[in-house]
Amino acid sequence: MVGKSVGLATSRGQVYHISACPKPILQSRPSGVYKMSLFRFLVFSAHLAIASSLVEFQVQFADNDPRHKKEGMQLNLYHVTGLDSSLTSTSPFLFSDMIKKDEERVRSLRSRLANKEGVSNSGTAASSDKVGGPSLVSTPLKSGLSIGSGNYYVKIGLGTPVKYFSMIVDTGSSLSWLQCQPCVIYCHVQVDPIFTPSSSKTYKTLPCSSSQCSSLKGSTLNAPGCSNATGACVYKASYGDTSFSIGYLSQDVLTLTPSEAPSSFVFGCGQDNRGLFGRAAGILGLANDKLSMLAQLSNKYGYAFSYCLPTSFSAPNSSQTGFLSIGSSSLTSSSSSSYKFTPLLKNPKIPSLYFVDLTTITVAGKPLGVSASSYNVPTIIDSGTVITRLPVPVYNALKKSFVMIMSKKYAEAPGFSILDTCFKGSVKGMSTVPEIQMIFRGGAGLALKAHNTLIEIEKGVTCLAIAASSNPISIIGNYQQQTFKVAYDVANSKIGFAAGGCQ
Repeated sequence: MVGKSVGLATSRGQVYHISACPKPILQSRPSGVYKMSLFRFLVFSAHLAIASSLVEFQVQFADNDPRHKKEGMQLNLYHVTGLDSSLTSTSPFLFSDMIKKDEERVRSLRSRLANKEGVSNSGTAASSDKVGGPSLVSTPLKSGLSIGSGNYYVKIGLGTPVKYFSMIVDTGSSLSWLQCQPCVIYCHVQVDPIFTPSSSKTYKTLPCSSSQCSSLKGSTLNAPGCSNATGACVYKASYGDTSFSIGYLSQDVLTLTPSEAPSSFVFGCGQDNRGLFGRAAGILGLANDKLSMLAQLSNKYGYAFSYCLPTSFSAPNSSQTGFLSIGSSSLTSSSSSSYKFTPLLKNPKIPSLYFVDLTTITVAGKPLGVSASSYNVPTIIDSGTVITRLPVPVYNALKKSFVMIMSKKYAEAPGFSILDTCFKGSVKGMSTVPEIQMIFRGGAGLALKAHNTLIEIEKGVTCLAIAASSNPISIIGNYQQQTFKVAYDVANSKIGFAAGGCQ
């Protein structure tokens, strides 16, 4: 269903007018530079439509019949500090930058929970001429530090012939996207060559009339655009830190492991990509949404996934690799400890995110001295947030108990940004660190050792990697999830934790 106009806001306050909309989003006037960029995008989109119309899919897609469903597959998951030196970031990693990005993400989640959509999140679909393993699928999962991100990434293959790209794994994003040539408006520097649609025999853009285009508003909170000249659907994925990607909703074949037949995959082919994506090619969405990679592969493998995040800041020279597993077989723990599950909850304000019920926190085996109602706030488990956030009463009680034990042996140090519980010394040199347990409904939990609780922000200064939330919300960040196997049984609405998952 297309309307007559929409404006898509950029991080600099300008707008792409993608024709005229019954409910205009912004009325800012684009600069001359943007006008020229949009003109080039228009010309490019016309050529792209011609090329896309000639594309015929020349590969046999994997069987997606639910009756022939495979158990799953596994990929390696990486933290960037384990990358080869040839892929490391050209600029040094700064904790201040990581925390800034983390705070922006948290603000975005808070805003979405409050139903405060961004200025570009209203309106209807619009018209535009101006924008332009055999039984387990698993991939290595690595940290994003050396590509300029505090998060984790996998390598996925796209197109025919297949090319591989480093993609940030995000359980908070629905639409997957990556940067695409010819980068008509802007592409940031990435570690891999940028995807070239014209080089793939199986690439095509999706039309505005497609069901996937109609689903964009629910998946991205931004109304899709539509090109009058080409009929191509235009997406916008925007984030709380003003980062965004705009481009064509596209389809190609996805290759996760060489042994697996490629799968048809809908994604965004970004022509204007700005913000805090580091040097990754794009975002791999694993949210509970029909356009996420998880949903697209669910008929083939099952509606479930699991991961183990390898250590990051606390072990910068570690070669330890985590994994991302897609499919029903990912729910079976091969580690020494089995899963303990807690219900996955849905919040109607953000139905695509994963919520749990945090009931108790203990320090050195003793529950915090707070009422049960103090935990009764929306609690998100999120791969894209680094530092766990807790409600102020809970955090203050945690800090008090933690400091009471740690200060007996380690001198306190000044805080660092949102991290205000710090000590003098290194993580490796701290032998007396009380275990923190986060316990969820049903008894599942995370028993956090030193590598999950402490971060050495500079030489000789180590801080508790948990912060207070100024709003009534809790977020279980990826630092606290490190080395645990975390299983999302989305089909049965439960999530499980098992220790020692990266072994």
